[in-house]
Amino acid sequence: MRVKHLLLALLASLPFTTPALSQIERVWLTHQSQDASRIVVSWQSAEPGNSIVEYGATPRLGEVATVAGRRTLHHVEIPLTKGDAACHYRVKTGSQVSDIASFKGYPDQTLRIAVVANIRADARLDFTALKKENVHLLLSSGDTAMQFQFGKVNAPASIASHARLIDTQAELFRSTPFMPTLGNLDRKIRPKSNGPEAPAYDVEATAYRRFFALPGKEWHWSFDIPDFDLRLLSVDMSHTGDFGTPDQACHPFDENSEQLRWHERTMSGTEAGFVITLFGETGSRVRRHANGRWSRSIAKGTLAISGECYHAERTEADGITYYNTSVRGNGSFGVDPNPAFLDKSASYLLLTLDKPSGTLTAALKTLDGRELDRRTFSKRSRN
Repeated sequence: MRVKHLLLALLASLPFTTPALSQIERVWLTHQSQDASRIVVSWQSAEPGNSIVEYGATPRLGEVATVAGRRTLHHVEIPLTKGDAACHYRVKTGSQVSDIASFKGYPDQTLRIAVVANIRADARLDFTALKKENVHLLLSSGDTAMQFQFGKVNAPASIASHARLIDTQAELFRSTPFMPTLGNLDRKIRPKSNGPEAPAYDVEATAYRRFFALPGKEWHWSFDIPDFDLRLLSVDMSHTGDFGTPDQACHPFDENSEQLRWHERTMSGTEAGFVITLFGETGSRVRRHANGRWSRSIAKGTLAISGECYHAERTEADGITYYNTSVRGNGSFGVDPNPAFLDKSASYLLLTLDKPSGTLTAALKTLDGRELDRRTFSKRSRN
């Protein structure tokens, strides 16, 4: 017995440790349901495994959502609590785990949305001012990543560029849901085309749709925040002058195109007081397409937002407001023929919806937070 006790005492003194958990650091948030009642937590793990999200109203978590199967790219949808309260969460895959992070639910009174464009996976961008806006949702209006530069050339499924984008603003993307709109660079697989057999772009945007969990067909999508009477529509138009060539960079947008019919049908069926259309082409080009049908459909909404050009711009056309915004400035191309406001500063667009007054305020701001232009919109007529 004495020998047994000595052995037990010796074992107890040994420095036993549990196996170390490896860290998951690339985590981001999106929506794949059309309404705001659910959110998708996405991440990449170094080793394949199952997908687990632990979440709750406090850092103690308490709720669990899982997706079976083995993978390194993970998307798990969880319910989104109403109100401005924080939701805390962490992700797990096998022995790999993230730190606990948090995001805000959608508020009761004042909703803030930021729109950016031309991020292009560039770590040099300073988003300090944008982060101080404490937005509830982040949108892009084109060129979120730069696939051929940061990914693999001639590899439509390569998500390296999109992953690099998340790393450049890691804190922002794991605390704020992000819903991007397609631009040409998000699916450019070669520096330039080499004829029909080697096109410059993957029109289907394979990597983009694989990486981001978005509503509908993902290359076009709609998203509603009913408490603020808001509908967002994202369509696929970029470098439209190259359509039908080996440099074609988007889906068809002509009078018989699927996405035009979808946009018209969605606009006709919506009862939302605020409707915003986003795209990656200049507003002046979009208004001319399909013999003006795009212009007439978009004009049924509140405003339109482009990210094609490197300047801040507001244009009044066809009874609504068109914006261009870009986190890269000093551009000289694509200026609207009749802008109501124009500034070459790098910018973002801040949308503030105030529920008590029933208004939407759009403010163009420089990357250091200086306000360039402001307009307030009332709800559109539903007749």
